[in-house]
Amino acid sequence: MKPKNQRLVLVIAAAAAVLLAVLLAMWGLRDRASYFFTPADVAAGKAAEGQAMRLGGMVEKGSIRHGPDGVTIRFVVTDGRAQTPVAYRGIVPDLFREGSGAVAEGRMRNGTFVADTILAKHDERYMPPQLGNLAAEHKAAKTLER
Repeated sequence: MKPKNQRLVLVIAAAAAVLLAVLLAMWGLRDRASYFFTPADVAAGKAAEGQAMRLGGMVEKGSIRHGPDGVTIRFVVTDGRAQTPVAYRGIVPDLFREGSGAVAEGRMRNGTFVADTILAKHDERYMPPQLGNLAAEHKAAKTLER
């Protein structure tokens, strides 16, 4: 075999190996991918039942309810346009409270978001782009209440 043909075979084999590695990585991560939705997206039907996703927004005031077992918590997440009920079994982060931002990872089941993980917003200046100025609006409303 000529050296020119050997290089061609080597390049084709390397490209096939890289393609195979990418396909294996995508196949292995297919269940790990989660998309970010707001309560308005959920209300619009964009979130499929049972699909792994992240739900973000503000924890609605007066909505946190603790279950009798001490580890189940139910609350409502809002983006100012829609609300989505959330159920979580576990210990919530210290920064989790009513009126603050939260991101829940889990799946929709029968109209309720069943969370596997709760992430509390720790910096007032950050808000996901999908939520726009919700934090600023919430802070302004809080200032007007005083």
